[in-house]
Amino acid sequence: MSASPPPVVAQQTVDDWHDARHDRGAATAEDRIAVASNWKLVWWRFRRHHLALFSAALLFCMYLVVLCPDFFSTQDPERTDARQAFIPVQMLHFFDHGWNPWVPAIIGKRDPVTLAMEWTTDPQRKVHVGFFVRGAPYWFLGLFQTDIHLLGAVDPGQRIFLLGSDRLGRDQWSRIMRGTQTSMTVGLVAVALSVIFGIVLGGISGYFGGIIDLVIQRLIELLQSVPTIPIWLALSAALPRDWSPVQVFFAITVILSLVGWTTLAREVRGRFLALREEDFVLAARLAGCSRMRIILRHMVPTFLSHIIATSSLAIPVMIINETSLSFLGLGIRPPAISWGVLLQEAQNIQTLALAPWLLIPGVIVIVAVLAFNLVGDGLRDASDPYSH
Repeated sequence: MSASPPPVVAQQTVDDWHDARHDRGAATAEDRIAVASNWKLVWWRFRRHHLALFSAALLFCMYLVVLCPDFFSTQDPERTDARQAFIPVQMLHFFDHGWNPWVPAIIGKRDPVTLAMEWTTDPQRKVHVGFFVRGAPYWFLGLFQTDIHLLGAVDPGQRIFLLGSDRLGRDQWSRIMRGTQTSMTVGLVAVALSVIFGIVLGGISGYFGGIIDLVIQRLIELLQSVPTIPIWLALSAALPRDWSPVQVFFAITVILSLVGWTTLAREVRGRFLALREEDFVLAARLAGCSRMRIILRHMVPTFLSHIIATSSLAIPVMIINETSLSFLGLGIRPPAISWGVLLQEAQNIQTLALAPWLLIPGVIVIVAVLAFNLVGDGLRDASDPYSH
């Protein structure tokens, strides 16, 4: 019968096995990094930024609302009833002897002195809330008509106000859902147009040089020397007052994009000045590639991650600009709904004293801007996956 190895030798064998396993794991990780594509490296590094990852998930949910805001609304955002003006927030409760969502009923009485309607909750009455209930009809994604809403009162004859109502008795929650679609779309489309203008004009300026570069750079300097806010105010005030909300929407988008492309164009020009003498550009030129193909297929992809990070940081700026213009009455105008239009209701001090929940769209703006900035910071850090 063979003797068992001493305990010290056995422990040394176990330690050597763990060290070898760790070395194999490290080697495997290095091999994965060595063969991974640049986009995969960017994704791996972006995942380590937990706050940016959470912000990206929040923005994903907000863009789900953008796709179909009426599905997430509890009622028609245009429905008015002056008798239900300034109803306070009805807090949603999920449990009532088990899973049974409900909101407290609201009762109103007039103040004998001011004759103003005062709303209070009635703890003895509950309005039961259901999911995927029928309500006001709408077009889902513009494809077919339906009346299914994510959330709503079980009794179709009752209305619920999860975020209160405004001076005309319109549901604030439903109007915020519709405003999210407008404001988030304006920011995204305006930045997309700015990126197109910046890449094309900046690429042409940096690649061709000469008189073309001189003209484009003087145009950029001219646009950057003029104060931005007066340009927006002048162009927005020049819009015809009889335009439809859709026409105003696209006009505001174009106005924001026409002023926002200059910074990116200069960054692209600087990159192109450094890249146009690189070997891969000369090889593409000798292979007979057209100049536009060299710009779009060979030079732009080398810093595409930087463009994405810059664009994500530009979207909140566009959202704030649209909100500011609409708040001043120079941007998107009623009956269209945006975050800025909703904040117009909060201009009156007396209104704020009666209905402070009308400031909730401002909180939504802050959350969206912070989320975009955090995602932009995460993308900017991850766009160079080889840095430490």
